[in-house]
Amino acid sequence: MAHRIIVGISGGIAAFKIASLVSRLVQSGNRVSVAMTPSAEHFIGRSTFAALCGEPPVLDSFDARFPLGPHIELLNGADLLVIAPATAHILGSCALGLADGLIPTLYLQAECPVLMAPAMSSAMWSKPAVQRNVQQLREDGVRFIGPDSGWLSCRRVGEGRMSEPDAILEVCMSLLGSKE
Repeated sequence: MAHRIIVGISGGIAAFKIASLVSRLVQSGNRVSVAMTPSAEHFIGRSTFAALCGEPPVLDSFDARFPLGPHIELLNGADLLVIAPATAHILGSCALGLADGLIPTLYLQAECPVLMAPAMSSAMWSKPAVQRNVQQLREDGVRFIGPDSGWLSCRRVGEGRMSEPDAILEVCMSLLGSKE
């Protein structure tokens, strides 16, 4: 059975890894739409996702393709919302219920399961504010994968590395399987 999956990509270096995840989701027969923050485009281009999904990614909360708003139309009938990488900013906005951008607004509109894959430096990940936001999101029902420990883009080894696309895919398929 084909599932409807929305992938929200925020601005972290790990964004380049999401092309592999999206490709694997599409190859598995799913209908995938991508939403990107403006800062995500600093790490990966929109043409990558247009080619993988067969439709251009959504970059703006006021995209004219969606008269009712992309947060409503993209999520209509969605089976899963994946936010990866989930930066400290995205985690905070979602935990506080702020509709301050496309991805937090998608999160607030979601009536389907939500999976987040955090990615940031270990200094950021270890901050009490970030951990409070993660705890709040867990209490709100968000599922998490990672972060893992490993080499980070800040040229250090530590916790904060986004989980690998294959691991994220495995959790996605598990969540989708539990819906059937």
